[in-house]
Amino acid sequence: MAQGPRRLSAARPQRPSRAPEPPRAGGARWGALGVLAFSFTLPATRLAVADLDGVVVGLGRALVAAALGGALLLATRADAPARRHWPRLAIVAAGVVVGFPLCTALALRHLPAAHSAVIVGLLPAATAVMAVARAGERPSGRFWLACLAGLLAVLAFAASQGAGRPRAADLLVLVAVALAAIGYAEGGALSRELGGWQVISWALLLAAPALAPIVAVSVARHGLHAGTDAWLGFAYVAVVSMFLGFFAWYRGLAQGGVARIGQLQLAQPILTLAWAAALLGERVGATTIAAALAVLASVALTQRTRVSRRAPAAAPPA
Repeated sequence: MAQGPRRLSAARPQRPSRAPEPPRAGGARWGALGVLAFSFTLPATRLAVADLDGVVVGLGRALVAAALGGALLLATRADAPARRHWPRLAIVAAGVVVGFPLCTALALRHLPAAHSAVIVGLLPAATAVMAVARAGERPSGRFWLACLAGLLAVLAFAASQGAGRPRAADLLVLVAVALAAIGYAEGGALSRELGGWQVISWALLLAAPALAPIVAVSVARHGLHAGTDAWLGFAYVAVVSMFLGFFAWYRGLAQGGVARIGQLQLAQPILTLAWAAALLGERVGATTIAAALAVLASVALTQRTRVSRRAPAAAPPA
């Protein structure tokens, strides 16, 4: 008698699966666009706080960006996030909507943009650590070696530029770096579910009601009298740094991985110094060029290393 197809007697035990690596090329392009947008943040903030109060610059820009985000959500009729997403959006808001902008705005009333830029060079390493803690990523050993090489290049550059002599305001920049790393990792992971532009838009709207009275009190105390340069700087940090830049940045983190794409920010201090030299008259010498080459080499290595991500747990069989 003919027999039908044989059925497998037992399924082979399978090792825990890993999620496939996200597309690198697209993520790197979006991430690089985000870094380019963010690289002008510190010089623009420096221009703004020359005439405007630090609280107005640090938190007021979030209110402008929240208005833009709300208008975009209404225009696209976007659905509200699920209840489980709101605590994570609160983490994003605390890191990149409130923490980093406010701390850097207050610090830049006392620090040059170039000085702060080299301290912000610690951000990629901090973001990689948070990618492990918050985004479930597992960078390889070669990734960490390349990350360490880039970090050492940035620290050496910071010491050569005088950032090795800490000031009181440096602590604010370090706090800003830690908060931004948390916001980047959480936002990048959440963007895989919601999309980058929705993550930043909802985070801005979530923070706006708490920020509005604080900004109003600051405006009442210090006023809004400022020159053209200050208002141009404020417009940039409100529209680009606080809103549009995150469209590209979070999309890059979601596609290319938080740890890997986060290393592109090693180039941000160099770009920031170039902007500072062009607009604020700060000098860029041979040391800066050497540091830029070392940083770019480190970035290239991190983009060629493996970063795996834990796959979501499979649902139990019915």
